[in-house]
Amino acid sequence: MAKTNPVEFLQQVRAETKKVTWPTRKETLVTTAMVFVMVLVACIFFFIVDQLIQLGIGAVLGLR
Repeated sequence: MAKTNPVEFLQQVRAETKKVTWPTRKETLVTTAMVFVMVLVACIFFFIVDQLIQLGIGAVLGLR
């Protein structure tokens, strides 16, 4: 494998970063909001499932 000197390496890195399509501010905010909404939905879902399992186990063991 050929060795690349540090200056040439940095030039290649800069060239590659110019090829990247960076998201706009709006795209970043929308994606972030979607992540928070999905986390909230998952929290609610797992809370309900946990409560149902707790109720079921309590009924089976006669705790309630």
